[in-house]
Amino acid sequence: MELTAAMIAAYLGGDVEGDSSVRVAEFAKIEDGVEGDLSFLSNPKYEHYLYTTGASVVLVNRDLKLKQPVKATLVRVDDSYGALAKLLTYIESQRPKKKGIHPTAIVEESATVGRDVYIGPYAYIGDGAIIEDEVQIYPHVYVGDMTRIKSQTILYAGVKIYAKCEVGERCIVHAGAVIGSDGFGFAQDSDGRFIKIPQIGNVIVGNDCEIGANTTIDRAASGATRIHDNVKLDNLVQIAHNVEVGANTVMAAQSGVAGSTRVGRNCMFGGQVGLVGHIEIADGVQIGAQSGISNSVRSAKDPLMGTPAMPVHEFYKSSVLFRRFPEFSDELTRLRSELDRLRADFESTKQANGADNKNEN
Repeated sequence: MELTAAMIAAYLGGDVEGDSSVRVAEFAKIEDGVEGDLSFLSNPKYEHYLYTTGASVVLVNRDLKLKQPVKATLVRVDDSYGALAKLLTYIESQRPKKKGIHPTAIVEESATVGRDVYIGPYAYIGDGAIIEDEVQIYPHVYVGDMTRIKSQTILYAGVKIYAKCEVGERCIVHAGAVIGSDGFGFAQDSDGRFIKIPQIGNVIVGNDCEIGANTTIDRAASGATRIHDNVKLDNLVQIAHNVEVGANTVMAAQSGVAGSTRVGRNCMFGGQVGLVGHIEIADGVQIGAQSGISNSVRSAKDPLMGTPAMPVHEFYKSSVLFRRFPEFSDELTRLRSELDRLRADFESTKQANGADNKNEN
């Protein structure tokens, strides 16, 4: 899709500096841009690329003060990063969408399929499933019995959604994700064997969510595992049974949330964050990468980091000390040896003084 700088500025409410008729057809990073590319600058540490980039058009913030002449046409906006997201969303929405049901797909007779739906090769739609309007289902997707996929949602290749689950409107579920697999529920009998507890609940995913590749969301033992509106889960995230994730929360790759934990709204988790089960995380909590959370977090006062997690400024102070532990251990060993020597000297002096006192008497 080809756009002029003037068209971009009009759509974003921006102002053009330079040739408003210049055309772009591709997007590139500012350091890699060539003629015909659109790029953006939001982080000041990349500003030096602005003066050397080959990109034809660059989105910049209104308050940017140029230090050198710029070859590219600039479009000044309030927030260049947000403007880029808006523009790319518009471009993506204009791409033609696939429609129709491939001959090798299997759609059970009792399933309901809306208008302008695409169902790719070897996909399976189960009994009583509901596929709403403009849903895109790519090859080898499994949609279980009585499952509902709401309008304009995209299920990429190999997604598996078990029976009686629900995925909201405008969601994106990436390849290999599994929604509705059994929760990890077992009871130990008197012989020490683990007996499976049937998981009879489901998973409900809200609107505008994005589920990363190979992420798993387990069905509830009873009731529902709930992912609220606008949640974004990265690749390889594990959400256990009966977990609730509040709206607008984001989790980076390889994070895991154990059963029946409730995560609030607007939370941010770095990669490889782990939460134990049956705790509550307040709204707006931020947790740094590789942190372990073993107790409820009642407020979002400070970002957390480490295992066990602590306020991030305390973690950084502690990390300085962590590196010196070998030095501290050596010093402690030396002090113990010195203390033992002093004790021995004291005892020898004490015994010698006692002998002298007896001789005087």
